[in-house]
Amino acid sequence: MSDEKLIGTSALDATSMQAALLLQGYLTKPAGSLGRLEELGVQLAGIYRSCPPPVPRRPMVVVAAGDHGVLAEGVSPWPQEVTAQMIANFLAGGAAINVLADEVGAQVVVVDCGVRAVFEATPMLHTVKRAEVTGNIYVEPAMSEAVANALIGEGRRFASEQASLGVDLFLTGDMGIGNTTPSAALIATVTGASASRVTGRGTGIDDRTLAKKTAVIEHVVSSYRGDRSGATELLSRMGGFEHAFLTGLILGAAEANTPVILDGVIAIASALMASLESEAVVGYLIAGHRSVEPGASIGLAHLGLEPLVDLGLRLGEGTGATLAVPMVRAAARVLAEMATFDSAGVTEKS
Repeated sequence: MSDEKLIGTSALDATSMQAALLLQGYLTKPAGSLGRLEELGVQLAGIYRSCPPPVPRRPMVVVAAGDHGVLAEGVSPWPQEVTAQMIANFLAGGAAINVLADEVGAQVVVVDCGVRAVFEATPMLHTVKRAEVTGNIYVEPAMSEAVANALIGEGRRFASEQASLGVDLFLTGDMGIGNTTPSAALIATVTGASASRVTGRGTGIDDRTLAKKTAVIEHVVSSYRGDRSGATELLSRMGGFEHAFLTGLILGAAEANTPVILDGVIAIASALMASLESEAVVGYLIAGHRSVEPGASIGLAHLGLEPLVDLGLRLGEGTGATLAVPMVRAAARVLAEMATFDSAGVTEKS
Protein backbone atom coordinates (compact mmCIF):
# COMPACT_ATOMS: atom_id res chain seq x y z
CA MET A 1 0.00 0.00 0.00
CA SER A 2 2.70 2.47 0.91
CA ASP A 3 6.46 2.76 1.13
CA GLU A 4 5.99 3.06 4.88
CA LYS A 5 5.08 -0.21 6.50
CA LEU A 6 1.87 -0.06 8.49
CA ILE A 7 2.46 -0.04 12.23
CA GLY A 8 -0.62 -2.20 12.41
CA THR A 9 -4.07 -1.57 13.78
CA SER A 10 -4.75 -3.48 16.98
CA ALA A 11 -8.09 -5.00 17.82
CA LEU A 12 -10.12 -3.14 20.44
CA ASP A 13 -9.07 -3.83 24.02
CA ALA A 14 -11.26 -6.72 25.17
CA THR A 15 -10.47 -6.25 28.87
CA SER A 16 -11.66 -2.64 28.88
CA MET A 17 -14.77 -3.55 26.87
CA GLN A 18 -15.68 -6.34 29.29
CA ALA A 19 -15.19 -3.98 32.23
CA ALA A 20 -17.43 -1.39 30.56
CA LEU A 21 -20.08 -4.01 29.87
CA LEU A 22 -20.08 -5.08 33.53
CA LEU A 23 -20.16 -1.46 34.70
CA GLN A 24 -23.22 -0.78 32.53
CA GLY A 25 -25.00 -3.45 34.56
CA TYR A 26 -24.19 -1.76 37.90
CA LEU A 27 -25.33 1.76 36.90
CA THR A 28 -28.63 3.09 38.23
CA LYS A 29 -30.80 2.09 35.28
CA PRO A 30 -32.42 -1.05 33.94
CA ALA A 31 -29.94 -3.09 31.93
CA GLY A 32 -29.90 -2.00 28.29
CA SER A 33 -32.24 0.93 28.89
CA LEU A 34 -29.85 3.42 27.25
CA GLY A 35 -29.77 1.31 24.10
CA ARG A 36 -27.16 2.30 21.53
CA LEU A 37 -25.57 4.70 24.00
CA GLU A 38 -24.49 1.71 26.08
CA GLU A 39 -23.01 -0.08 23.07
CA LEU A 40 -21.15 3.08 22.10
CA GLY A 41 -19.72 3.43 25.61
CA VAL A 42 -18.38 -0.12 25.46
CA GLN A 43 -16.84 0.56 22.03
CA LEU A 44 -15.17 3.73 23.31
CA ALA A 45 -13.70 1.81 26.24
CA GLY A 46 -12.19 -0.65 23.76
CA ILE A 47 -10.81 2.11 21.53
CA TYR A 48 -9.32 4.23 24.31
CA ARG A 49 -8.26 1.11 26.23
CA SER A 50 -9.75 2.44 29.43
CA CYS A 51 -12.87 1.91 31.54
CA PRO A 52 -14.47 4.30 31.93
CA PRO A 53 -13.30 5.82 28.64
CA PRO A 54 -12.23 9.46 28.62
CA VAL A 55 -14.79 11.98 27.41
CA PRO A 56 -13.45 13.34 24.08
CA ARG A 57 -12.82 17.06 24.52
CA ARG A 58 -10.70 17.91 21.46
CA PRO A 59 -12.55 16.78 18.32
CA MET A 60 -11.23 17.77 14.91
CA VAL A 61 -13.18 17.96 11.66
CA VAL A 62 -10.87 17.14 8.76
CA VAL A 63 -12.39 18.50 5.54
CA ALA A 64 -10.48 16.74 2.74
CA ALA A 65 -10.92 18.48 -0.61
CA GLY A 66 -10.21 17.49 -4.20
CA ASP A 67 -11.22 18.22 -7.79
CA HIS A 68 -12.44 15.50 -10.16
CA GLY A 69 -11.82 15.02 -13.86
CA VAL A 70 -15.00 12.97 -14.26
CA LEU A 71 -16.92 16.23 -14.06
CA ALA A 72 -16.24 16.46 -17.84
CA GLU A 73 -18.85 13.70 -18.29
CA GLY A 74 -21.67 15.94 -17.05
CA VAL A 75 -22.28 14.12 -13.75
CA SER A 76 -23.01 17.38 -11.89
CA PRO A 77 -24.45 20.75 -12.89
CA TRP A 78 -22.07 22.58 -10.56
CA PRO A 79 -18.86 23.99 -12.09
CA GLN A 80 -15.49 22.83 -10.78
CA GLU A 81 -14.54 26.24 -9.42
CA VAL A 82 -17.16 25.83 -6.68
CA THR A 83 -14.73 23.49 -4.88
CA ALA A 84 -12.21 26.30 -4.44
CA GLN A 85 -14.93 28.83 -3.63
CA MET A 86 -16.30 26.62 -0.86
CA ILE A 87 -12.82 26.09 0.57
CA ALA A 88 -12.50 29.86 0.79
CA ASN A 89 -15.85 29.87 2.59
CA PHE A 90 -14.61 27.23 5.07
CA LEU A 91 -11.47 29.23 5.75
CA ALA A 92 -13.56 32.36 6.30
CA GLY A 93 -15.81 30.51 8.77
CA GLY A 94 -19.01 30.91 6.76
CA ALA A 95 -20.03 27.35 5.90
CA ALA A 96 -22.43 24.97 7.64
CA ILE A 97 -19.53 22.90 8.99
CA ASN A 98 -18.04 25.99 10.65
CA VAL A 99 -21.32 26.70 12.43
CA LEU A 100 -21.92 23.11 13.54
CA ALA A 101 -18.31 22.52 14.56
CA ASP A 102 -18.40 25.65 16.68
CA GLU A 103 -21.57 24.37 18.34
CA VAL A 104 -19.78 21.23 19.57
CA GLY A 105 -16.38 22.82 20.14
CA ALA A 106 -14.62 21.06 17.27
CA GLN A 107 -11.64 22.43 15.38
CA VAL A 108 -11.96 22.55 11.59
CA VAL A 109 -8.97 21.86 9.35
CA VAL A 110 -9.23 21.98 5.56
CA VAL A 111 -6.88 19.68 3.64
CA ASP A 112 -6.11 20.57 0.02
CA CYS A 113 -5.61 17.08 -1.37
CA GLY A 114 -5.70 18.26 -4.97
CA VAL A 115 -7.71 21.36 -5.88
CA ARG A 116 -7.31 23.55 -8.95
CA ALA A 117 -6.54 26.71 -6.99
CA VAL A 118 -3.91 28.28 -4.78
CA PHE A 119 -4.91 29.34 -1.28
CA GLU A 120 -3.29 31.76 1.10
CA ALA A 121 -1.45 29.99 3.88
CA THR A 122 -3.32 29.80 7.18
CA PRO A 123 -3.14 27.51 10.24
CA MET A 124 -6.56 26.20 9.25
CA LEU A 125 -5.27 24.93 5.87
CA HIS A 126 -3.12 21.83 5.37
CA THR A 127 -1.81 21.20 1.85
CA VAL A 128 -0.75 17.75 0.60
CA LYS A 129 -1.64 17.89 -3.10
CA ARG A 130 0.40 16.19 -5.81
CA ALA A 131 -1.88 17.33 -8.66
CA GLU A 132 -4.77 19.75 -9.14
CA VAL A 133 -7.43 17.39 -10.50
CA THR A 134 -7.86 13.63 -10.91
CA GLY A 135 -7.98 11.96 -14.29
CA ASN A 136 -11.41 11.44 -15.81
CA ILE A 137 -12.19 7.95 -14.46
CA TYR A 138 -14.60 7.32 -17.35
CA VAL A 139 -11.65 7.14 -19.75
CA GLU A 140 -8.46 6.94 -17.64
CA PRO A 141 -7.13 6.20 -14.14
CA ALA A 142 -7.78 8.80 -11.47
CA MET A 143 -4.13 8.97 -10.40
CA SER A 144 -0.96 6.90 -10.31
CA GLU A 145 -0.47 4.33 -7.57
CA ALA A 146 2.48 6.43 -6.38
CA VAL A 147 0.19 9.41 -5.81
CA ALA A 148 -2.43 7.25 -4.09
CA ASN A 149 0.26 5.82 -1.78
CA ALA A 150 1.65 9.25 -1.04
CA LEU A 151 -1.77 10.65 -0.08
CA ILE A 152 -2.56 7.62 2.10
CA GLY A 153 0.75 8.20 3.83
CA GLU A 154 -0.04 11.89 4.30
CA GLY A 155 -3.36 10.99 5.94
CA ARG A 156 -1.72 8.51 8.29
CA ARG A 157 0.96 10.99 9.31
CA PHE A 158 -1.58 13.76 9.83
CA ALA A 159 -3.70 11.59 12.15
CA SER A 160 -0.65 10.44 14.08
CA GLU A 161 0.66 13.99 14.53
CA GLN A 162 -2.68 15.44 15.58
CA ALA A 163 -3.36 12.61 18.04
CA SER A 164 0.06 13.21 19.61
CA LEU A 165 -0.93 16.88 20.01
CA GLY A 166 -4.11 15.95 21.88
CA VAL A 167 -6.83 15.45 19.27
CA ASP A 168 -8.98 12.68 20.76
CA LEU A 169 -11.74 12.35 18.16
CA PHE A 170 -11.53 12.69 14.37
CA LEU A 171 -14.49 13.64 12.18
CA THR A 172 -14.30 13.13 8.44
CA GLY A 173 -15.37 15.95 6.15
CA ASP A 174 -15.09 16.46 2.41
CA MET A 175 -15.43 18.95 -0.41
CA GLY A 176 -15.18 18.35 -4.13
CA ILE A 177 -17.66 18.93 -6.92
CA GLY A 178 -18.35 15.55 -8.55
CA ASN A 179 -16.98 13.49 -5.66
CA THR A 180 -20.09 11.35 -5.18
CA THR A 181 -19.36 9.71 -8.55
CA PRO A 182 -16.01 8.11 -7.59
CA SER A 183 -17.47 7.36 -4.15
CA ALA A 184 -20.30 5.37 -5.71
CA ALA A 185 -17.87 3.57 -8.02
CA LEU A 186 -15.66 2.53 -5.10
CA ILE A 187 -18.65 1.34 -3.06
CA ALA A 188 -20.11 -0.63 -5.96
CA THR A 189 -16.78 -2.28 -6.70
CA VAL A 190 -16.19 -3.40 -3.11
CA THR A 191 -19.75 -4.40 -2.19
CA GLY A 192 -20.86 -5.83 -5.53
CA ALA A 193 -23.93 -3.59 -5.59
CA SER A 194 -25.13 -2.37 -8.99
CA ALA A 195 -24.49 1.15 -10.22
CA SER A 196 -28.21 1.92 -10.10
CA ARG A 197 -28.35 0.98 -6.39
CA VAL A 198 -25.38 3.07 -5.27
CA THR A 199 -25.89 6.17 -7.40
CA GLY A 200 -27.69 9.14 -5.89
CA ARG A 201 -28.52 12.69 -6.81
CA GLY A 202 -25.58 14.26 -5.01
CA THR A 203 -26.14 18.00 -4.95
CA GLY A 204 -29.62 17.57 -6.40
CA ILE A 205 -29.29 16.54 -10.04
CA ASP A 206 -32.25 16.01 -12.37
CA ASP A 207 -33.35 12.67 -13.86
CA ARG A 208 -31.36 13.10 -17.06
CA THR A 209 -28.14 13.85 -15.20
CA LEU A 210 -28.79 10.98 -12.80
CA ALA A 211 -29.09 8.57 -15.75
CA LYS A 212 -25.83 9.89 -17.19
CA LYS A 213 -24.08 9.63 -13.81
CA THR A 214 -25.31 6.06 -13.33
CA ALA A 215 -24.06 5.07 -16.78
CA VAL A 216 -20.64 6.54 -16.04
CA ILE A 217 -20.38 4.62 -12.77
CA GLU A 218 -21.57 1.40 -14.40
CA HIS A 219 -18.90 1.76 -17.10
CA VAL A 220 -16.13 2.47 -14.58
CA VAL A 221 -17.02 -0.50 -12.40
CA SER A 222 -17.66 -2.99 -15.21
CA SER A 223 -14.44 -2.11 -17.03
CA TYR A 224 -12.25 -2.51 -13.93
CA ARG A 225 -10.12 -5.66 -14.10
CA GLY A 226 -7.81 -5.01 -11.17
CA ASP A 227 -7.55 -6.20 -7.57
CA ARG A 228 -10.84 -5.56 -5.80
CA SER A 229 -9.22 -6.13 -2.40
CA GLY A 230 -6.38 -3.67 -2.87
CA ALA A 231 -7.04 -0.12 -1.69
CA THR A 232 -4.16 1.50 -3.56
CA GLU A 233 -5.10 -0.04 -6.91
CA LEU A 234 -8.78 0.81 -6.51
CA LEU A 235 -8.06 4.38 -5.47
CA SER A 236 -5.66 4.93 -8.34
CA ARG A 237 -8.21 3.67 -10.87
CA MET A 238 -11.44 5.26 -9.64
CA GLY A 239 -10.94 7.22 -6.43
CA GLY A 240 -10.39 10.84 -5.54
CA PHE A 241 -7.44 12.53 -3.89
CA GLU A 242 -9.63 13.13 -0.83
CA HIS A 243 -10.54 9.43 -0.67
CA ALA A 244 -6.86 8.50 -0.53
CA PHE A 245 -6.11 11.02 2.21
CA LEU A 246 -9.14 10.00 4.28
CA THR A 247 -8.18 6.33 3.90
CA GLY A 248 -4.84 7.18 5.49
CA LEU A 249 -6.45 9.36 8.14
CA ILE A 250 -8.70 6.50 9.24
CA LEU A 251 -5.78 4.06 9.37
CA GLY A 252 -3.63 6.54 11.28
CA ALA A 253 -6.37 7.33 13.78
CA ALA A 254 -6.90 3.64 14.49
CA GLU A 255 -3.18 3.15 14.95
CA ALA A 256 -3.30 5.99 17.51
CA ASN A 257 -6.27 4.41 19.35
CA THR A 258 -8.50 7.34 18.43
CA PRO A 259 -12.11 7.00 17.22
CA VAL A 260 -13.30 8.33 13.88
CA ILE A 261 -16.84 9.58 13.27
CA LEU A 262 -17.70 9.02 9.63
CA ASP A 263 -19.76 11.57 7.74
CA GLY A 264 -21.41 10.66 4.43
CA VAL A 265 -20.78 8.70 1.26
CA ILE A 266 -17.26 10.05 0.60
CA ALA A 267 -16.10 9.08 4.08
CA ILE A 268 -17.80 5.69 3.86
CA ALA A 269 -16.08 4.92 0.55
CA SER A 270 -12.79 5.86 2.21
CA ALA A 271 -13.61 3.65 5.22
CA LEU A 272 -14.16 0.72 2.86
CA MET A 273 -10.70 1.37 1.41
CA ALA A 274 -9.16 1.47 4.90
CA SER A 275 -10.91 -1.77 5.82
CA LEU A 276 -9.29 -3.48 2.84
CA GLU A 277 -5.92 -2.65 4.39
CA SER A 278 -6.91 -3.64 7.93
CA GLU A 279 -10.15 -5.30 8.97
CA ALA A 280 -9.49 -4.21 12.57
CA VAL A 281 -9.95 -0.56 11.57
CA VAL A 282 -13.75 -1.00 11.51
CA GLY A 283 -13.83 -1.21 15.31
CA TYR A 284 -12.56 2.37 15.51
CA LEU A 285 -15.34 3.74 13.29
CA ILE A 286 -18.56 5.40 14.40
CA ALA A 287 -21.19 6.07 11.74
CA GLY A 288 -22.26 9.64 12.42
CA HIS A 289 -25.38 9.71 10.28
CA ARG A 290 -27.26 8.06 7.42
CA SER A 291 -26.72 10.11 4.29
CA VAL A 292 -29.50 10.38 1.71
CA GLU A 293 -27.01 9.05 -0.87
CA PRO A 294 -27.99 5.38 -1.39
CA GLY A 295 -24.39 4.23 -1.61
CA ALA A 296 -23.86 5.40 1.98
CA SER A 297 -26.33 2.89 3.42
CA ILE A 298 -24.92 0.09 1.25
CA GLY A 299 -21.39 0.91 2.37
CA LEU A 300 -22.39 1.09 6.03
CA ALA A 301 -24.14 -2.27 5.80
CA HIS A 302 -21.01 -3.80 4.27
CA LEU A 303 -18.94 -2.40 7.16
CA GLY A 304 -21.52 -3.56 9.72
CA LEU A 305 -22.10 -0.02 11.03
CA GLU A 306 -25.39 1.52 12.17
CA PRO A 307 -25.62 5.34 12.03
CA LEU A 308 -26.39 7.39 15.13
CA VAL A 309 -28.38 10.10 13.34
CA ASP A 310 -30.81 10.05 10.42
CA LEU A 311 -31.85 13.58 9.51
CA GLY A 312 -32.01 13.35 5.74
CA LEU A 313 -28.68 15.14 5.32
CA ARG A 314 -26.73 15.19 2.05
CA LEU A 315 -24.46 18.23 2.40
CA GLY A 316 -21.16 16.61 3.28
CA GLU A 317 -18.43 18.81 4.78
CA GLY A 318 -18.55 16.70 7.96
CA THR A 319 -21.91 18.11 9.06
CA GLY A 320 -23.54 14.77 9.89
CA ALA A 321 -20.46 13.58 11.77
CA THR A 322 -20.43 16.77 13.82
CA LEU A 323 -24.02 16.31 14.95
CA ALA A 324 -23.06 12.93 16.43
CA VAL A 325 -20.37 14.37 18.74
CA PRO A 326 -22.74 15.05 21.69
CA MET A 327 -23.88 11.42 21.58
CA VAL A 328 -20.31 10.16 21.67
CA ARG A 329 -19.52 12.39 24.62
CA ALA A 330 -22.72 11.34 26.38
CA ALA A 331 -21.84 7.66 25.99
CA ALA A 332 -18.49 8.22 27.68
CA ARG A 333 -19.95 10.42 30.43
CA VAL A 334 -22.55 7.81 31.33
CA LEU A 335 -19.80 5.34 32.20
CA ALA A 336 -17.65 7.95 33.93
CA GLU A 337 -20.27 9.84 35.94
CA MET A 338 -23.40 7.79 36.59
CA ALA A 339 -23.82 6.36 40.07
CA THR A 340 -23.93 2.63 40.67
CA PHE A 341 -26.75 1.01 42.61
CA ASP A 342 -24.43 0.58 45.61
CA SER A 343 -23.03 4.13 45.61
CA ALA A 344 -26.49 5.68 45.25
CA GLY A 345 -28.17 3.39 47.75
CA VAL A 346 -30.71 2.28 45.14
CA THR A 347 -32.17 -1.20 45.44
CA GLU A 348 -31.45 -3.42 42.46
CA LYS A 349 -34.01 -5.59 40.70
CA SER A 350 -34.33 -8.91 42.49
